[in-house]
Amino acid sequence: MARAISRCGILTGATYPLRALVVFRRTPRLWGYLVMPILVNLMVGIALYAGLLLPGWQGVEVLTVHLNNWFDRLIADLPAWLNYLEFLIIGLGWLLRFLLLVGLLLVIGFLLLQFGTLLGAPWYGQLSEKLEKLRTGKVKIVEVGFFRDIGRAILFEVKKLLLLLGVGVPLLLLHWFPGIGTFVATVGGITITATITCLDFFDGPLERRRLRFRTKLKIVWGALPASASFSLVCLGLMSVPILNLLIIPLCVASGTLFVCDRVLPKL
Repeated sequence: MARAISRCGILTGATYPLRALVVFRRTPRLWGYLVMPILVNLMVGIALYAGLLLPGWQGVEVLTVHLNNWFDRLIADLPAWLNYLEFLIIGLGWLLRFLLLVGLLLVIGFLLLQFGTLLGAPWYGQLSEKLEKLRTGKVKIVEVGFFRDIGRAILFEVKKLLLLLGVGVPLLLLHWFPGIGTFVATVGGITITATITCLDFFDGPLERRRLRFRTKLKIVWGALPASASFSLVCLGLMSVPILNLLIIPLCVASGTLFVCDRVLPKL
C-alpha cells in the first residue's frame, strides 16, 4: 500500500518541504546559502506588502460594501417574512471578505515568488547545486557561456509571462459567465499558478541541463499528481504573511530534491 502511494505521488509530493527541512537540519553547512536570499525576500516582501496589502484590503472593503448595499436594496421590497435573508447576506459578506483576502494573499505570495527567485537566483543556484550533489553524488552542468546563460534566463521569464497571459486572460473572461464559468476560471487559475510555481522551484537542476522550456513544462505535467500536491503546498506556504519571507529557499531546496528523486532517474 505504501509503495503504491509513493508511486502515485499525490501525498509524496506534498512532503518535500518537510524533507528539505530534514536535510537542512542534518547538513548545517547549507545554512550559509540561506542568509542572502532571505534578506532579499525581506526587502521584496516589505515593498509588496506596503504597496499591495493595504490598498488591496481597502479595495476588498469597498467591493463588499457595494455588494451589501445592492443586496439591501434587493431585499427591501421583499415580504417581511423573508427578513431572515438579511442574516444570510451578512454571512455571505464575511465569506466574501475572507475569500478575497485569501486571493489577495495568494497574489502577493505569487509576486514575492517571482521577484524573490529572480533577484536571489545566484544564491538559489548554488544551494540547488549543493543539494543535487548531496542527493545524487554529482552535479551535471551543460556549459553554454555567460551571455547565452543570461539570454536563457530572460527567455525563461518571458515565456512564463506569455504562458500566464495566454491562459490567464481567457480565464478572466470566463468570469462573465457566473456559475460554471467562475468555477472553471478558478480551477484554471490555480492550475496555471501551480504550474508556474513548479517551473520556478524545479528550474535549478533542469536549467543546469539546459532543457527547453517545453521540456520543462512536460516534466512538470509528467510528474503529476506529485507535482500538483508539491506546488499546492508551496503556494499555501507562500500565502502565509511573514512566513513567506522565509519559505522561498525551503521551496527551492524541496524542488531540487523532488527533481533529484522523481525526475532525473527518468531523464
